[in-house]
Amino acid sequence: MDGVTDPTFRDLLLDLHDEGVLGGTFTEFLRVSAHPLPRHAIEKTLGPRGARRRLGLQLMGNHEAHLGETARRAAELGVQLIDINFGCPARGAAKSIAGCALLADPSRMRRLVQALRDALPTHIPVTAKIRSGLEDDSNLEDLAKAVEDGGAALLTVHCRTKKEAYRDGTARWERIARCVAAVNIPVCGNGGIEEHAHIEAMMRATGAAFAMVGRAAIADPWVFSGHRATTDESRDFLARYAEDMLERTQGRMVRVAARLKQMIRYWKAAGLFEESRSRWLRTKSPETLVAAILRRAEMEPSCPTPPAKA
Repeated sequence: MDGVTDPTFRDLLLDLHDEGVLGGTFTEFLRVSAHPLPRHAIEKTLGPRGARRRLGLQLMGNHEAHLGETARRAAELGVQLIDINFGCPARGAAKSIAGCALLADPSRMRRLVQALRDALPTHIPVTAKIRSGLEDDSNLEDLAKAVEDGGAALLTVHCRTKKEAYRDGTARWERIARCVAAVNIPVCGNGGIEEHAHIEAMMRATGAAFAMVGRAAIADPWVFSGHRATTDESRDFLARYAEDMLERTQGRMVRVAARLKQMIRYWKAAGLFEESRSRWLRTKSPETLVAAILRRAEMEPSCPTPPAKA
């Protein structure tokens, strides 16, 4: 979800759903490395409405003091929940020994969670997200208990290992059930949710108290309620996204078009791009793509004709 769950996308989702349907959202992870993050970097990630909305700030790093100080600064800005990422499988995270690379060292995970807990007032909960392991899930219970022992108020479990990445057919909900049995804190299940009915099915099958939805929310922002969006509603959502992104990026067409293509790649609501997805994604001109989305185009944008060769 890196690069997708920006303030624009989060705000639109929260506008679509009340708290009884969508309890809240998390930011993209903020990487904390050589020093604590400055307040302006935290504020940028939160967005103009961030701390006043149903929002958790997710941090990723491996330095206890730097994470703790960043969390303290976030609390001063009004953040009401801090999450630590032990789930990112990206090569950059592994190289810096952050994200799911830390799954190799449960005791260090515990210390990092505890560092965040110690840095924050007691009324601000600390949560953590893990994958089910690196190569396999043999130490899954140890990972879950490390998070609990560090003082986390909630554990989110992505039910794939790092090795399984995001491959279809690898989401195993029984791993979430194992974590529910292993700890005394609430567990949030993540992975393998592709439509609204899967949310309740996963919670019923695993005993998880909550469900987290990632890529399926890009495919269908109404996945949380089960509302079947019309074509007009789908086009309107994307147009609002483009309008807000243009404002927040001060008209950077290349950036806005890149984000729109990320959305189009996954989009399923109302079957909007079912017949024309590849044509939209091949559109080379950012201005052409953005203009087509803004006018809520019924057909794919025209792809520029390659210049004739002499």
